[in-house]
Amino acid sequence: MSKIKCQCGHENPFGTVLCERCGRPQTEETKKSELVDMRYEGAARRSQTYKRSIVDKIWNFFSSVKVGIGIIIAVLSTSAIGTIFPQKDYIPVDQGSEVEVAAYYERVYGFFGKIYYQFGFHDMYSSWWFKVLIGMLGISIIIASVDRVVPLYKSLKRQRTKRHTSFMKVQRIFGEGAVADPDDSLQKAEEKLKELRYNVKTEDGAILAEKNRFSRWGPYVNHTGLIIFLFGVLLRGLPGFYVDETMWIREGEVRPIKGADGYYLENNEFIVENYSKEEADAVFGEALDRVGSIVKTYQTDVTLYKQAEGSLPGQADQLEKMTDYSIAVNKPLKFDGYSVFQMSYGLDELKSMTFQLTEKASDKSLGEFTVDLENPERTYELAKDTRVDLLEYYPDYDGVKDGELVSKSPAPNNPAFIFNMVTPANPQGERSFVAIRNTFEVEENDYKVSFRGVETRDKSGLTIRKDKTLPILLLGGIIFMIGVIQGSYWNHRRIWVQKGADGKMLVAAHTNKNWFSLKKDLDKVKEVSELPAYADRQDKEAKGEEEGDTL
Repeated sequence: MSKIKCQCGHENPFGTVLCERCGRPQTEETKKSELVDMRYEGAARRSQTYKRSIVDKIWNFFSSVKVGIGIIIAVLSTSAIGTIFPQKDYIPVDQGSEVEVAAYYERVYGFFGKIYYQFGFHDMYSSWWFKVLIGMLGISIIIASVDRVVPLYKSLKRQRTKRHTSFMKVQRIFGEGAVADPDDSLQKAEEKLKELRYNVKTEDGAILAEKNRFSRWGPYVNHTGLIIFLFGVLLRGLPGFYVDETMWIREGEVRPIKGADGYYLENNEFIVENYSKEEADAVFGEALDRVGSIVKTYQTDVTLYKQAEGSLPGQADQLEKMTDYSIAVNKPLKFDGYSVFQMSYGLDELKSMTFQLTEKASDKSLGEFTVDLENPERTYELAKDTRVDLLEYYPDYDGVKDGELVSKSPAPNNPAFIFNMVTPANPQGERSFVAIRNTFEVEENDYKVSFRGVETRDKSGLTIRKDKTLPILLLGGIIFMIGVIQGSYWNHRRIWVQKGADGKMLVAAHTNKNWFSLKKDLDKVKEVSELPAYADRQDKEAKGEEEGDTL
């Protein structure tokens, strides 16, 4: 792009509105305008200058404020959708089974829950497309900031003390008139402006007084903090930076800790303690009669293990004991940056069921067998030529759908079995369906499997958390607030006073906000220095008075 040569001889980059040296308007639109836009000091922005290459088009796209607002609306809208139903991590099912997760949303929330899952809103904040939106927002903030802050910085750093008359005349506050002693007025104005804590520069009969320039960088400090914050959010998607997992572990189980590779946890015992009647009466009164019992505290006694060095991932037969600990509410187990919290529990979950094989005619027992509901065996030998084969197992039996028996989940909430009973009298075996509330035989059998007993156990719901991004998020938040304060509580003020070419005195002023305070400063200078009267061209009350005087 060709440069724009000003009448003063300075060559300005294409797209410059005001000359970088003297301040003359450079475009026809600016020359005809009563006021000039001083947001970026009239400097050329890259997005308004280069528009040819693919890099230029990408730059211009992300530098657009409208595009940035659109991305923000998209992020906020999707975040709101993610709160309609609970996220995947907060539903009471096995997180490792996508089939179970999908079934939960459809079973609990119906058709809308099914659509919610299929569109990926159930795990939205970890989804690739949500991270892309966050990344696009960060890119938009970076490019939009660089596109504006670089020309602004250059313009403010290079601004001249003496400006052309045309620059003064397009400022919102402007005054022009003859004074008795211009040199004395300039000297007194300089002294008063310094007293008002302005940084004052003088040059060839001109004064530039400036205060609080640092406030102009407030929005960009704000953006820097936001970028750091978004960077911390994106880091949460990388392994090892952020963990927020839920796991259920039953008494006697040893399970790998979700999100903490190489660590295992053994549930030695779950303990729940209720308030005694005397304690409950004193604290809860009539509430105890309604609920029957009130939990006082609950905890899980665990043992933490770590895989031995050199063992393969998932190899649980070589574990080194690290510590014994009792995890209670607000008393997490902490290790290697992880925290394991006690969050929930379940009582009296079925662990195993004992059955008896009986001859119907004589009611004679041929033996008993016990089915481990977590890891059932396929065959149970009772005597010579007598056994029971487990053909099918449905941990959470949910009836018949499409001609097939189905299970709602892998948890043993309502176990059902199909047994094949092999005896010397019937070596081919006889089949029988056995469930807690429903038992029937495929055909008329001579033998039956009858229920004898059950063993239960408690389970504990734990939450595993680790967050290395917290310092980054905190830093971003602090910088963000510094930028908010910096840009909100201070304002950049400039006052130009200079002798015109025709012997008149010129005065102009500009601020990025709080024009009332700027005019008060000018009034204080006028009290000690003979300056021409000024006018605020956007002061509606002043304009109204002028129009009334004319009428």
